Amino acid sequence: MKVLLTRPEGRNQDMIEQLEKLQVAHLVTPLLAVEATQQAVPRHFFDANNLIFISTNAVKFTAEKLQNKFPPQCRYFAVGQATADALKRFNLSVFTAPEESQDSEGLLSLPELQDVNKQSFIICRGSGGRETIAEALLLRGATVCYWDVYQRTSPQFHEQPIYQQWTEFGIDTIVVTSGEILTNLITVIPKELFAWLHSCHIIVPSNRVELQANALGLHRVTNANGANTQAVLAALGLSA
Repeated sequence: MKVLLTRPEGRNQDMIEQLEKLQVAHLVTPLLAVEATQQAVPRHFFDANNLIFISTNAVKFTAEKLQNKFPPQCRYFAVGQATADALKRFNLSVFTAPEESQDSEGLLSLPELQDVNKQSFIICRGSGGRETIAEALLLRGATVCYWDVYQRTSPQFHEQPIYQQWTEFGIDTIVVTSGEILTNLITVIPKELFAWLHSCHIIVPSNRVELQANALGLHRVTNANGANTQAVLAALGLSA
């Protein structure tokens, strides 16, 4: 097994450490870059009943904008365990999507999000994120607004074609932790290497990204049901 890690810069370290410990060959090529937006703190942010965080990047960039001063009185929700862990570093109590469904649908299944009539929610996310959570909460009688704290961009590669490094190294397994990364992966691969890509084992974090991969003709796909290190290692058939 030779593994390609594709998370944004600085987000692969846990997996690198575990793969090195397990003596699994790997390369790191970030296929997504993230940067802060210029959006100001929403006017009613500190009065919201609930804050929902879509990703660890949402936690990181929100913390930077708030200078680490999170409002103490509201409830905190995280789509995945890694996001919950990021929030807990600020001594916050967090409701997390169930382990078997670390995605929007899993979060919406929590008992704490069933009776939310007249409650206010702010969803902290990247620009252009999914609308599933907001749509469901609105149907349940809540008020919802977004705070887009970061935006995603595609990294620019200035060296030899990046896919040449992957094939020469013998990559046969690719860890993809978001739909955006999957899209960027497909974009950088030339058509003549699609057969190689289709032969690779693709690890994805959710049902949604699994369906996206299948629609692109990728069928050696394993859904890790989460983007955290433990979930990915389990999907790879490894243990920390």
